[in-house]
Amino acid sequence: MDLQTERLRLRSFTPDDAGFVLDVLGRADVVRWLDDGEPQLMTDLDAARAKIAFWAELEPPLHQWAIEVCATSAVVGWVCLVPVPDSSGSGSGGLVQVGWTLHPDAHGHGYATEAARAVIAHAHAAGLDEVRVLMMVDNEASVRVAQRLGLRDLGITDQWYESPSRMFLATPARHERS
Repeated sequence: MDLQTERLRLRSFTPDDAGFVLDVLGRADVVRWLDDGEPQLMTDLDAARAKIAFWAELEPPLHQWAIEVCATSAVVGWVCLVPVPDSSGSGSGGLVQVGWTLHPDAHGHGYATEAARAVIAHAHAAGLDEVRVLMMVDNEASVRVAQRLGLRDLGITDQWYESPSRMFLATPARHERS
């Protein structure tokens, strides 16, 4: 289920990517944006392999893609299309969200915006008319990505996660004009 953009190849993770996943999820400055509560840092390759195996269980059109830069073949992060927790099922019956995580060295190149735009288009092509982006309220970098994507800001919600989330919405007409 690869996706291609001008500069990026979005591809499935392989066990060979475990070192990269461990590197990213072992960083407090990254993990602090991913879950409620105290960041839980990944500490070993077995945990990274288990995370990759978990991601592989998503059913299309849902997926977790490695973001690979075409010019260098370097993996710089990932982008996902996943169910919103506790929203009445998965992609076919519940709400879905797109999310992104980059290695800190990959910030500032537009990779998150480019990858998320491709995944939102993939979701819409698969018949998912509404795709949400949920982030921690103070995650200004992700807010800027959502704004660059032209997503509608729905404000703050306390649904689905323990902490409040800032929520944006992508619909077919909104994301295609940016």
